[in-house]
Amino acid sequence: MPNRLASETSPYLRQHADNPVDWYPWGAEALEKAKREQKPILLSVGYSACHWCHVMAHESFENPATAAVMNAHFVNIKVDREERPDLDHLYQGVVQLMGRGGGWPLTVFLTPEEKPFYGGTYFPPGPRHGLPGFEPLLSGIAEAWAKERAELLQQAEQFEQGLTEYAAWGLDAVAPASLKPEDVVAAARTLASRVDPEFGGFGTRGPKFPNPMNLALMLRGFARTRDESVLKPTLLTLERMAKGGVFDQLGGGFHRYSVDERWLVPHFEKMLYDNAQLIHLYAEAWQVAPRPLWKKTVEETVAWLSREMTSPEGAFFAAHDADSEGVEGKFFVWRVDELDAVLTSEESQAVRTHFGVKPGGNFEHGASVLEVVGSDDVNETLTRAKQKLLEVRSRRVRPGTDDKVLAGWNGLTIRGLAFASRVFGRPDWLAMARRAADFVLSRMRRPDGGLWRSFHSGVARIEGMLEDYGDVASGLVALYQATFEPRYLEAAEQLVDLSVTSFWDESKRAWLAAPKGQGELLVPTYVLHDNAFPSGASTLTEALVTLGALTGRTRHLEQARLYLEQVHGELTKQPMAVGHLWLAADALVDGAPEVTVVGAQPSLAPFVNFFAKTYLPTVALHAHVTGAPVAAVIREVLEGRPARTEVAAYLCRSFACQAPVSTVAELERLLTAS
Repeated sequence: MPNRLASETSPYLRQHADNPVDWYPWGAEALEKAKREQKPILLSVGYSACHWCHVMAHESFENPATAAVMNAHFVNIKVDREERPDLDHLYQGVVQLMGRGGGWPLTVFLTPEEKPFYGGTYFPPGPRHGLPGFEPLLSGIAEAWAKERAELLQQAEQFEQGLTEYAAWGLDAVAPASLKPEDVVAAARTLASRVDPEFGGFGTRGPKFPNPMNLALMLRGFARTRDESVLKPTLLTLERMAKGGVFDQLGGGFHRYSVDERWLVPHFEKMLYDNAQLIHLYAEAWQVAPRPLWKKTVEETVAWLSREMTSPEGAFFAAHDADSEGVEGKFFVWRVDELDAVLTSEESQAVRTHFGVKPGGNFEHGASVLEVVGSDDVNETLTRAKQKLLEVRSRRVRPGTDDKVLAGWNGLTIRGLAFASRVFGRPDWLAMARRAADFVLSRMRRPDGGLWRSFHSGVARIEGMLEDYGDVASGLVALYQATFEPRYLEAAEQLVDLSVTSFWDESKRAWLAAPKGQGELLVPTYVLHDNAFPSGASTLTEALVTLGALTGRTRHLEQARLYLEQVHGELTKQPMAVGHLWLAADALVDGAPEVTVVGAQPSLAPFVNFFAKTYLPTVALHAHVTGAPVAAVIREVLEGRPARTEVAAYLCRSFACQAPVSTVAELERLLTAS
């Protein structure tokens, strides 16, 4: 008989609906039951594409004997970390405080008052690799709760104090101070020094993660210095990732990470947020150092998004699983005999040569993960073979798709698609970004203008977190600069203004992860560090800086400056942990530059094309047709900037504008000189 999770909209929670465990979703019913019955809470946090979450589910949560122990002694709560990143962030701190690495599945034991007293990640069914068996652990904790509760409660008090400090870690390290352009360069050089000189990526061992925001920061450092020692490791990493098995060489899109140092064997899940950031990064790489490989990588990634990750309404799904038929990677790998069965001998040889497929394979059971060896050139034979293999693969049992729509991750994707559409001149990509933005703004808005976090089965739910506001605002600002439709800028400004009201803690001069007054978190949790995707504080600060430039409203820049000065210690000491925040800081220390081009429609095109092809990551762009209506959100900027001839381009920095110019060459000279 299905448990309570059957009525949830989260695909991850519904995966556990048929467990014999008496699962509850996080909420009043479960928390009140724990208090009423004075039972400890077993909190299990995971997500749909998490391989080890599936393993623990099969080994323990589907086991009737284990479930019986859980049901007898605990109130069991299952949480989708993608729906509730605030809960996940808070309770990951338990494992960190215990001196262990965090991760998923996250398993934490709480008092009925939600105070943690023990935790870990994956637990095997029996003792293994230094880990206790899950069922014996459950029995031991149940016995301790019955006989040694006072000690557990004392331990919980210590954890609460530790979590209070953990949740605000990095905010009070040093006195507030301003950042300088040379700080950006120093951060970029620090990151470049940590890149594997042979295979790219950070560190010389696996696992290796894409870290797109840190690579983007290295491009910023190169732009300021023209230092090849910063550019070369960036491009090396991009090349190795695009040619490696971490990129799906048939279907497009990046897998989550590589388990080895050379980007060959991935952890096969595909996350929307990774691909959103990488679309943007490879488009930037095209501006800096054009290569066909960068364009191909973006094209194939967007094709995957369009083909497999887009809802009928135009929003983007959250993730693809790593597993199919219970086997990780089975959908993606190939044996030689499988190639020979569907390809001509010429095509099969072309695939073997290009993708390094050998009889023994490079993966499990004689299969191979496809990677590009040697040249990345693709001829007609190989193109035909890839199409055949993709068609055959489409008939295999697919990995599961987590088809919920997350506002924040859609915001990151809108940002990437809008920018890439400009760089590569792809109106179809811009249409994708526009449809997703219109979906979020029409179906995921709250009555007060704020955001819901998650949408599934026609229902929007869960109050938006800071990352939703920051990511969507950043995406809308990017979309405005691709469409010049003021409604997107208006919506972005509304979101950042609501963010200040709902998330800004004036006493800490920092951003809360969850809305004020939510009342569900044991201690207030702040967001500072970027992880696999940028923190909401980073994307919101990016949006604030660009909005300040585009609207001329100083409150946005002052809000960004206030936060960046507060956390400058973390920025300068730990650039690896705040790469995306550095992108916002780079624009702010550059004076939040902005170019407004005003003139007849045909006269605007050369300027817009110049910005599409030129790497100017800190410069915001307006293009306005003379005589067109002026929306209130851009009136302050456009007033006093007429097209004195056929066209006029104004370069402004720190709200001070230079004399207008009328040619792209003149504007380029201004940008180079300033």
